[in-house]
Amino acid sequence: MLPPASDVVVVGAGNAALCAALAAAEHVGSVLVLERSPNEVSGGNSRFTAGAFRCVYDGVDDLKALIPDLTESEIAISDFGTYTQDKFFDDMGRVTEYRTDPDLCEQLVTRSKETMLWMRRKGVRFVPIWGRQAYKIEGRFKFWGGLTVEAWGGGPGLIERLTEIAQNHNITIAYEARALSLIADDDGVKGLIVRHKGKTVQLAAKSIVLAAGGFQANAEMRTRYLGPGWELAKVRGTPFNTGDGIKMALDIGAMPTGNWSGCHAVGWDRNAPEFGDLAVGDGFQKHSYPWSIMINANGDRFVDEGADFRNYTYAKYGRVILMQPGQFAWQIFDNKVIPMLRDEYRIKRVTKVRADTLEELVQKLEDVDPQRALATIKDYNKAVNTDVKFDPNIKDGRDTKGLPIPKSNWANAIDTPPFEAYAVTCGITFTFGGLKIDTEAHVIDTDGRAIPGLYAAGELVGGIFYFNYPGGTGLMAGAVFGRIAGTAAGRRAAQHL
Repeated sequence: MLPPASDVVVVGAGNAALCAALAAAEHVGSVLVLERSPNEVSGGNSRFTAGAFRCVYDGVDDLKALIPDLTESEIAISDFGTYTQDKFFDDMGRVTEYRTDPDLCEQLVTRSKETMLWMRRKGVRFVPIWGRQAYKIEGRFKFWGGLTVEAWGGGPGLIERLTEIAQNHNITIAYEARALSLIADDDGVKGLIVRHKGKTVQLAAKSIVLAAGGFQANAEMRTRYLGPGWELAKVRGTPFNTGDGIKMALDIGAMPTGNWSGCHAVGWDRNAPEFGDLAVGDGFQKHSYPWSIMINANGDRFVDEGADFRNYTYAKYGRVILMQPGQFAWQIFDNKVIPMLRDEYRIKRVTKVRADTLEELVQKLEDVDPQRALATIKDYNKAVNTDVKFDPNIKDGRDTKGLPIPKSNWANAIDTPPFEAYAVTCGITFTFGGLKIDTEAHVIDTDGRAIPGLYAAGELVGGIFYFNYPGGTGLMAGAVFGRIAGTAAGRRAAQHL
């Protein structure tokens, strides 16, 4: 049975929602979390992530505070570098084409470190991203791309730990509890209509935090807002993020804002299921493409695979792949770089071909013009600038000359057998359009006023990301604004006790 009334109700049970619940519990005694899914697949998209957080750190001392079990021997063999506030601001501006809301961006950047330390004090454990964000060069791991820290156990570990911590703080989590609509009047929100295990009930609340994800799992909304063809995209994560939180807020006058035609979308295995599979997690992604060339059905390259570090391009290249004939591409590697491929290339459920000659390889590329593909590979090989040394830890400037679409970094000729190719399509992660909030995470209405008692965090917040996003910023934004929303909701509820 659901409690008929709570001080704070949080809609959702992912990273943003659970951070909101924990923050609210610092101020009030009764916090209820409504999770639409069954317990075993709870956690929204957060459970499907690798658990990476992009946060400010000014050196190894900051990392030691966040990761107290980081050993001196690990520090000795690692070049962690720094990720300053200025760099984070620069990255957010550059990848969003300077459309990111400046006030929300400032909260995200300046509160990232303190939020991570708060999560650590709550009991969340973090570790360096050894396997995916650092290459060992001359005996030392060098971290790159501003992304250094992940939750222990990845996304599943993050959700399991946050859930455990929430339960230890006497936060009630109700599963199979789908929030249907908000109850509101001129004085703000008063409660929700909820369908819990097939029965519809009405709940009272002093404050409500919406953190139920974007609309990426809703094919109709994808097509309406992102455009024709988006109903064909695979969904990387949960099937339960269908825009409910956004719609119920819009129904009571909330302001929509942000990049409604934009989303985070990546290269994803062409034959992956329509929605995420927790047995595979994020293993269907194929993020070693900067070392590859990508070829479409016509046999042509269509994008600069080495335009930037993977962290700054992977979230927009899914859209580019979706726009290709047949909505797919092949990533092609030779044996010089095959040992460098990320772990997701070695899973059992992978669409892969292998050959000892390029002539044999192109014949195995399903649905591709083989003659044109072979010519494209040979033209690319001739164009590689071999005067520059290949270095995966930096944007090395090893480029191509004279091609219609250049490769700006990490260009290596595809000439050392065996050769491998991996088929990818578009996997949508989350949508960028959503609800307008202020810096205290109040939901703003279409008259520019805060809706009393209503707060929002996570994917359903609009205005932070446009066109693209820096890797690891989704979880970080969820935690920062989840904490802000929960704190504000808890304080308001405490004043109405």
